[in-house]
Amino acid sequence: MIKLKHSIGVLLLLLMCSGGALAQNNTNSPYTRYGYGQLEDPTPSNSKGMAGVAYGMRDRYHVNFANPASYTAVDSVTFIFDGGVTLQNTNFSNGILKQNAKNSSFDYIVMEFRAAKWAGISLGLLPYSNIGYNISETRTIENSEEPYAVTYTGDGGLHQLYLGAGFKLLKNLSVGANFSYLWGDLNRGLTESFSSSSSINNYAKTTTVAVKSYKLDFGVQYSLQLAKKHALTLGAVFSPGHDLNNTSSVYTQTGNDTNGYVAETRDTTLVCGIPTTIGFGATYVYDGRLTVGMDAMLQNWNDVTFMNQKEALCKRGKIALGAEYYPNPQGRSYFSHIKYRLGAYYSKPYYKIGGERAADEYGVTAGLGLLIPHARTRSYLNLSAQYVRTKGSKMNLLDENTFRICVGVTFNERWFFKRVVE
Repeated sequence: MIKLKHSIGVLLLLLMCSGGALAQNNTNSPYTRYGYGQLEDPTPSNSKGMAGVAYGMRDRYHVNFANPASYTAVDSVTFIFDGGVTLQNTNFSNGILKQNAKNSSFDYIVMEFRAAKWAGISLGLLPYSNIGYNISETRTIENSEEPYAVTYTGDGGLHQLYLGAGFKLLKNLSVGANFSYLWGDLNRGLTESFSSSSSINNYAKTTTVAVKSYKLDFGVQYSLQLAKKHALTLGAVFSPGHDLNNTSSVYTQTGNDTNGYVAETRDTTLVCGIPTTIGFGATYVYDGRLTVGMDAMLQNWNDVTFMNQKEALCKRGKIALGAEYYPNPQGRSYFSHIKYRLGAYYSKPYYKIGGERAADEYGVTAGLGLLIPHARTRSYLNLSAQYVRTKGSKMNLLDENTFRICVGVTFNERWFFKRVVE
């Protein structure tokens, strides 16, 4: 009962933290002005130290929501609670100006349990995207030297609440699906400010898109026992693209409080979609101690209509390599149960500026899985560090260097076994 109260207390604390994180900006990147902002890859905390490798991962002590087919790997007597947060520091530079920003973000909170020998169930809350930027520049009125200020602002993002299930069709073959409720607000503003002596009125425009829609994700995994100490798991995921249900409005204001202003709010129809996503992964495990994996993912954002604009975004792709070393699963010392992780990835983001791809992205990661001393359980504190560089494709585009610390806690509670009372 004490363990149960402890896990529920931690779960409630993570829920309160996630509620606060959903209401704030978790990024300051100017690139989030485009599309849905910064997209969040669905990655559990144990995979973050491995560059997000997850499609072929099967772990009985962690929830792998990146591939719902993995839910069948959960231990038959275990109920898993898992949550994570990220702290990050980003340096921005365009070759002339430099700026720094610090942010914290909610990663996820999930749970998982076995429903039958051939089925596992998972429920969780994940971020889908984040928007947060404030960009100002000075322009000159055409045929005049009179300057004025232009400011672009944005905040919000999308979140998903999912219910997933995995089913074992054959001894080595599992399939699964996540059914998600996708919601959130996308807010974008434009302000043009002129001097008080100017004959031109100030102008402000705010566009708000409130999304309430769905998202589907399907997965499959096939495991092969190549030899006594050699195992291979192949995984694949698929998510169909579709237009999102949303309500949209545009607020405009001309003038200011000093000379009076005219404001108008009008409802509008904006088509916004999400892309078809396909991903493949392979994970090799040697003797239960060394895990090496690779993932590849592709999203056809170039076929998506966003804010009524076709081809507003670029095709997005990512390839990741990761490894985990577990010294001795049968060891008696604490250090024999520390998991060491490394990874690297390369990605082409979907940002598009001036009709061309805006940036490339690559990162390196490292992490530790620390066993939490707890009788009869395998609970872990997962720590990882990530260095991510977003490189502008042109000289005048922004470069970002981000350092992240990711913290995840996984509680494995034995809820479904009978105690022997002497």
